[in-house]
Amino acid sequence: MKKAGRILASVLIVILVLAIIAAGGGFYYFKSYLPKTVAPKSFPQIDGEIKVDGLDGPVDIYRDSMGIPNIYATTSHDIFFAQGYVHAQERFWQMDAWRHIGSGRLSEMFGSGQAETDAFLRTLGWRQTAEAEWEGLSLETRAILQDYTDGVNAYLKDHSDTALSLEYAVLGLLSPKYEIEAWTPIHSLTWGKAMAWDLRGNMGEEIERAVMLKTLTPEQVAQLFPAYPDDHPVIANKIGEGPTMTPAFNNSQVNVEALHAVEQNVKLLDSFLGPWNDGIGSNSWAVSGKLTDTGMPLLANDPHLGIQMPSIWFQIGLHCVEKSADCPFEVAGFSFAGVPGVVIGHNDKIAWGFTNVGPDVMDLYIEKVNPENPNQYEVNGKWVDFETRDEIIKMANGDTIEITVRSTRHGPVISDTYGPLKDQGDPKDAEFVPFKDRSGVEVPEPYVIALAWTALTPSTPFEAIWGFDQAQNWEEFREAASNFHVPAQNLLYADVEGNIGYQMPGDIPIRSKGDGTVPVPGWTDEYEWKGMIPFEELPYTFNPQEGYIVTANNQVQPDGYPHFITYDWDYGFRADRIVNMIQSAPNKIDIAYIQKMHGDAYDANGAVFVPLLLDLELDSDLQPALDTLKNWDYQAQSDSTSAAIFNAFWRHFLQNTFNDDMPEERYYPDGGSRWNEVMRNMAKDSKDPFWDDKATTDVIETMEFVMKKSFADGVAELKDTYGKDMSKWTWGDMHAATFRNSTLGESGIFLIEDLFNRGPFPVGGGEAIVNATGWSVKDGYETNWLPSMRQIIDLKNLNNSVTVHTTGESGHAYHKHYDDMAPLWAGIQYYPMWWDQDSIIEDAEGHLKLVP
Repeated sequence: MKKAGRILASVLIVILVLAIIAAGGGFYYFKSYLPKTVAPKSFPQIDGEIKVDGLDGPVDIYRDSMGIPNIYATTSHDIFFAQGYVHAQERFWQMDAWRHIGSGRLSEMFGSGQAETDAFLRTLGWRQTAEAEWEGLSLETRAILQDYTDGVNAYLKDHSDTALSLEYAVLGLLSPKYEIEAWTPIHSLTWGKAMAWDLRGNMGEEIERAVMLKTLTPEQVAQLFPAYPDDHPVIANKIGEGPTMTPAFNNSQVNVEALHAVEQNVKLLDSFLGPWNDGIGSNSWAVSGKLTDTGMPLLANDPHLGIQMPSIWFQIGLHCVEKSADCPFEVAGFSFAGVPGVVIGHNDKIAWGFTNVGPDVMDLYIEKVNPENPNQYEVNGKWVDFETRDEIIKMANGDTIEITVRSTRHGPVISDTYGPLKDQGDPKDAEFVPFKDRSGVEVPEPYVIALAWTALTPSTPFEAIWGFDQAQNWEEFREAASNFHVPAQNLLYADVEGNIGYQMPGDIPIRSKGDGTVPVPGWTDEYEWKGMIPFEELPYTFNPQEGYIVTANNQVQPDGYPHFITYDWDYGFRADRIVNMIQSAPNKIDIAYIQKMHGDAYDANGAVFVPLLLDLELDSDLQPALDTLKNWDYQAQSDSTSAAIFNAFWRHFLQNTFNDDMPEERYYPDGGSRWNEVMRNMAKDSKDPFWDDKATTDVIETMEFVMKKSFADGVAELKDTYGKDMSKWTWGDMHAATFRNSTLGESGIFLIEDLFNRGPFPVGGGEAIVNATGWSVKDGYETNWLPSMRQIIDLKNLNNSVTVHTTGESGHAYHKHYDDMAPLWAGIQYYPMWWDQDSIIEDAEGHLKLVP
């Protein structure tokens, strides 16, 4: 896999940078000239007046002390025009990179090193899907996108290159011919596909299960993918009737080599969008007035996404000066730079939050290929032609590469390897993936793997989001939710009338056979999708008797729900902890208590395994480390030595238990809620076969043996890394968050990295913890995904709401709002989410007026 930033470590860039340094001006250029002279050129004007063609009337933009803009305009057109203008002012590099991801055009910016990634993106066909969506949009929806687009282009008309962002100074070294093009509505729509991919669901587990079945029994695979635990909460307690579906892990009719090709292609996007992990999802909860200090609801939300610089979110307020049918927007919250509207937040009547459902909306189909004609595949006993389209990938240097994308009736073929981009997919090609070493039932070769995915059917989540922005009650909110097709989100709701609610939307396939847990044959109709679960039958709840609703990617439906959503839920450790904190609140719940909940770092693994550790007889040199666990409250806070010791133990515990059983390194345990549940179950049987180390033949290891070894390994690692002084072993230092620019932040050249990256910031929390700061058992303790923002909305007084996101509002390196939020975020601190215009104006650091 090629990291996005690693493209800068090309011979050309290294030579250029070394030449500058050799000339004696390198450190000055990167440490002084770029930050002090070039960077400020891109800082946005926030005061005064700017004349802009295309407005209906004057627009006022107030930026508060955190740099958050609130836009006041008299027409919807001007609202979205100004939002596009402001997004371009603050985040155009981010927008430019995102649109190249969405269209599979990264090579135009960064060179041939990204051709493989572009080929995979073109195969998925996000841009083609977005273009089809555009054709099907209503005139009103098109107008929103076009108004926003016009605002972006109005800013681009007068700004280019380093006047837009410092990154273009570095890009000029790599791609001197790169030209910034105008924004289009399609660029906005493709970002919906990128987010759907980021929250895609269980395709990784589907591949992993299929490969594990080659060396493990179905019963062992089922043990490693346990059912959702009975003692953890579901989101909606009372809906529907019918049988509960439990998957059977049968041997898969799929070739391991082909699955590896799929995995390789999937990982191409990790460096841009973040790697998939079962912890990525989010927390949200709404508490009704009967449990709060104000007598009205409080709504909390913290979406978990990959760590990046700048923040994925752009906070904004959109206000019609006089709200009317023609100008119905009065909304504030979080947007995506590149997309109009507010994605998560509140308007004058309702508030909402998102967490990922993670439904099974991706299926891998094994397609038989005609051995006499590689351009055909089998459908119900007949050979039919692949659908094909040619794609031309342009390089930064002007060269081009042409590929042919193949699709079946199920979707694009994604098992082709793109190393040699020509003739890919031809079974006679020497570079074609050899289909052998199958697991399960023998199938004729050759064959390929096609992806069926609901996101490749034209639909956009943004129509639903613009509906939320305008909704005034639960009924209007649900009506808007019915347009939310993919990625399916747990939609949490509260309003100023005192109601709380939950709705699961989305296109969830109904399968003729199977449960989507492993790849299936595609050459008959046996495993076809019969349709989607009707919206009216999707889970929802309104004003539940409990007085609260909690969503944390845990199971949505109760037992007996008639439809299959997924088997691969988050295992509910975060949800269970949130429910417990609500139920055990010492007083009426207020904003301060919810802030405490956001920062809660209770590690349920500690509660299971620390008592077992304390019962062990360890070597005397390990006893001081073990003693720190005796009074540990299982809180993985930043300053905790106990948490550092326990997590070092936990990492080695998983490795020592399972690495010898996995078919290969890529399937070593990486942590997260699934492995927590696997280990919680195994703790009940100290002689479970997985405890035994296959590498030893003269002894059968037990849980106690593995725990002793793992504790010793963890302590040894801490001593090697931090020295023998245990006071220097703190979880925050081990688990620190470094925010890296997703395109230029991992160049391998420190002078470039230092321009754009910020950190490290010591943080607490961890996997399957409410303060969900993820880390990798395989790769190390550094934070790799996190709460991308936190918000607490007060439905009694919207002006009393608070929030924070990860880095800063500005996308401009060296601007004061580039990283001013990071210390607040790391410390679970907040700033006001101003709503009243008087408060916004009073706190304003800038007032910009756009006039026709």
